[in-house]
Amino acid sequence: MGGDHAPRMVVAGAALALRDRPGLRFLLFGDEAQIAPLLRQREALRGACELRHTDEVVKSTAKPSQALRRGRSSSMRLAINAVAAGEAGGVVSAGNTGALMAMSKFVLKTMPGIDRPAISSFMPTTQGESVMLDLGANIVCDEYNLVQFAIMGAAFARTALGKEQPSVGLLNVGEEELKGNEAVKAAAAILRQADLPLAFRGFIEGDDIAKGTADVVVTDGFTGNVALKAMEGTSKLYSSFLRDAFTASPLARLGYLLARPAMAALRKRVDPRRYNGGVLLGLNGISVKSHGGTDAIGFANAVELAAELIADGLIGNITADMARYGHADDGQRQAVVS
Repeated sequence: MGGDHAPRMVVAGAALALRDRPGLRFLLFGDEAQIAPLLRQREALRGACELRHTDEVVKSTAKPSQALRRGRSSSMRLAINAVAAGEAGGVVSAGNTGALMAMSKFVLKTMPGIDRPAISSFMPTTQGESVMLDLGANIVCDEYNLVQFAIMGAAFARTALGKEQPSVGLLNVGEEELKGNEAVKAAAAILRQADLPLAFRGFIEGDDIAKGTADVVVTDGFTGNVALKAMEGTSKLYSSFLRDAFTASPLARLGYLLARPAMAALRKRVDPRRYNGGVLLGLNGISVKSHGGTDAIGFANAVELAAELIADGLIGNITADMARYGHADDGQRQAVVS
């Protein structure tokens, strides 16, 4: 029931995902009076899902604390409960981001060795795609949070992007070792010494995100969210400039007709629906946040991402990597405390 165009968009997205992955099965939580008529229009989806009624919905304006206290019978909470109970491998929601994070953390709990979950997603780059985290869940982070993000992000890149030894970069104000705050510098020192299935690239700068300098870009949630919104705004700005340029004169419109195939390919390459789905990494279960304003295609991509992460064992991969790092992490923290 979450999102600007729910539940129609959610049901249509599930149907598209099922078309691409016929083995999928769904539990749909929400208002039966609204959802059942939509399912009757989609015979294949109706046979692959179970509808569980609730008329309680987490509002987009609800604070996370309110959602936790008052939303125990909401569609979002019941869907997360199904993951915790083992009835589903993962949850996908286009609803309130803060509520989804709070409920997922409360119900699914954080994985061993993880202090805070992080929001991660794909970014288009000149090299293909990269993974970036945190995108807004943790405003202030210490070095151990950043190291944990690096481990989770590398496991995500191996699982979803097929990178056997993903490169990891710490976002900073410069590449030099002396630059940056103490948390970033301390995290870099730990990652240089850690025995992990990743290639630590060192510090990277903001323009390296689009270059694809690193497969995984690690930063705190404040910086990550600002960078994400800046990139989204820049993309919209250039789209506006192109539209104005191609409609400026009859000759420009003719030029657009000639360039239309190339422009179509460009739109497909940077289509935000391709990258829809922020994964809440660090939880004992797959929880994916779809953009609230997406359409059926975007939601289907979020569903298929969740299915891929479940099938490829992301949770087990992160658990194994954290166990591999754990002893060194304990030693580092003891040294700091003593």
